Amino acid sequence: MSILKIARMGNPVLRAKARQLDPAEIRQPAFQKLIDDMIETMNEYRGIGLAAPQVHEQVRLVVVGLQHDDDDDDESQTKIVPLINPEVTPVGSDIVEGWEGCLSVPEVRGRVPRAAAIRVQALDRRGKRIEIALEGFPARVTQHETDHLDGILFIDRMRSLDSLTYLDEYARFWAKD
Repeated sequence: MSILKIARMGNPVLRAKARQLDPAEIRQPAFQKLIDDMIETMNEYRGIGLAAPQVHEQVRLVVVGLQHDDDDDDESQTKIVPLINPEVTPVGSDIVEGWEGCLSVPEVRGRVPRAAAIRVQALDRRGKRIEIALEGFPARVTQHETDHLDGILFIDRMRSLDSLTYLDEYARFWAKD
């Protein structure tokens, strides 16, 4: 596995729409390696999600860390899930504003409105159709990452740039929000 180079804001790859993947491509060893490399890269940079355009690949693939409760333990675990050709549908009309950051916009945070609950339809790493219902933070992460597939950065979704802040100032003044 390899740590991949992260595209930063300003790189045109982040503003282009990624292409749909054919199910036959999913089973190819090179694509399976891309999934593994993206997971390793996300973990290396302590991210909770990563989209293929962020590593210079124009395909509709994201990997997201989804928390789930372990029945045998009091702690929640994070499971990293690849989503191929994801389609996100809001569930209900509740919109929640929350803090976001991005590996492609390093050292910056801002408040972004997102659907509180979503349904995601996608293909898993074997090409099997899956559907996942998410709410709260996992829903936010998934919406953030799937935005990358359409060339959208979190700063594009901000209602106002008033909350845009560097990470150290966020930690100093806003992290308790």
